[in-house]
Amino acid sequence: MKLRHFTRRLIWPVLLLLMSLAVLRFLPELRAMLGAGDWAQPGAQALVYFSLAWLISRILGLALDQAASRRRPYPRLLKDLIAAILFLVALSASVALFMGQGAVGALAGSGLVLAMLGFAIRNVVADTLSGIALGIEGPFRIGDWIDIDGLARGKVIEIGWRTTRILTRDSTYMILPNSQIARQRISNYSAPKPQYRAQVTFTLDHSTPIALARKVILEAAKKAELIEQDPAPDVRVLAYEEGGITYALRYWLSRFERDVDCRDEVYGLVDDALRRAGTIAPHRRIELIRAEMSGRGDSARTSP
Repeated sequence: MKLRHFTRRLIWPVLLLLMSLAVLRFLPELRAMLGAGDWAQPGAQALVYFSLAWLISRILGLALDQAASRRRPYPRLLKDLIAAILFLVALSASVALFMGQGAVGALAGSGLVLAMLGFAIRNVVADTLSGIALGIEGPFRIGDWIDIDGLARGKVIEIGWRTTRILTRDSTYMILPNSQIARQRISNYSAPKPQYRAQVTFTLDHSTPIALARKVILEAAKKAELIEQDPAPDVRVLAYEEGGITYALRYWLSRFERDVDCRDEVYGLVDDALRRAGTIAPHRRIELIRAEMSGRGDSARTSP
């Protein structure tokens, strides 16, 4: 199956390259037969350049697909970028062949037009350049669960030249411009491994000893079926304040998409365990202090 796939992807670039090389090899005979002008020589060479760029881009694309089969898939943008660079090199070489020294003058004369065009499509250029930067740096790949600060949280479906497509946990399909993504902080929950640690916090009254609170919370966490038990969950004291003692239950998850379900299970188990143990959350208390004040000839008065 792989051999058939490789053959199907490479057959047309190889045939075009062989045909262009044959045309270049027998160009004098073909020019004599067809009466072609001076453009035949650079035209044949340009055909060789483009067919070679096509073949190399296909080979590198297959190599990336083969490497990605053992790891996370590479974004399509990376393969498109490689192909674009190769064809740009072929185009530059072809222009140099046809125009010779005149190519520099032609490019200089079109500078104003290029500047106006660049201003008109500056947003498109910004998105495209940001997409190239994301493809080169690789902060995330297709299939990763990411959190783009202030924009979206979900699974990466596709990385394009201008936009990145994300599927949220609510099955919402979001299309975000790459320039906006590049300006935000990105948290990748699938790299370097899909396992990561989460935590939930509880605030209990000072009347509950810390040792007892740790024991109750950990025993409840051990009953959870969705979180990882190796590494084992642990409890840390985050704050010791007037309003109560704040604890953090830290546990490991196997996949990010289980985050909501795991948190719901942990809260339910810990809440049940704390109620059974008789612990209470801090609450406001109103205490009435009765003071009797006696004075000469005055009756007893009550002050709150």
